[in-house]
Amino acid sequence: MVGPNRPLFVLFGSSIVQLSYYFHGWGATLATLYSRKADIMLRGYAGWNSRMALKIYERVFPKDAEIQPSLVILYFGGNDSADPEFPNSSHVPLDEYVENMRKIALHIKGLSENTRLIMLSAPPVNEEQVVKHYWDGMHLTKEGSDILVNKILDVIKEAKWEPSLDWNKMPDEFADIGSDLHFEMLKESINKTVGGY
Repeated sequence: MVGPNRPLFVLFGSSIVQLSYYFHGWGATLATLYSRKADIMLRGYAGWNSRMALKIYERVFPKDAEIQPSLVILYFGGNDSADPEFPNSSHVPLDEYVENMRKIALHIKGLSENTRLIMLSAPPVNEEQVVKHYWDGMHLTKEGSDILVNKILDVIKEAKWEPSLDWNKMPDEFADIGSDLHFEMLKESINKTVGGY
């Protein structure tokens, strides 16, 4: 562990999470926004479904860990909803998927009273939007990532969490050391990148 301790954010899910740092994706944008404020940990597993996640979630989030996450962003569902007739399908029936996600969510919420959870769901199918926002029908383009990160930031900004996890309200690590001018220029650049956040 490298100190001092910052809040820990964990991104946990399938390839939408694993690839979230590629091509200026939503995970990379969060890491940029929260640099000097929180540590972003990526736990993404391409091709996984909720059944697979159920086998490891307690190892990813041990209840006895010294540091528990302040925020977990959880996404499984795209692979679960695959066509069951497709060869080697990762399909999970809806009732089982719901139960799997319930177990994972309850475990995460039970880690500490300060652990917050944002659950992402597989989007409804709109073929025009799929062509526009998914480069292969399943994984986000830059435009799709921008939509997702802005929705996540809206939820964080509007949540009544104490302490707030809104990146604009969180203190910067070692803000009292160094050039304020350099930091203000960086902040202005970040604000332009994510539309005013």
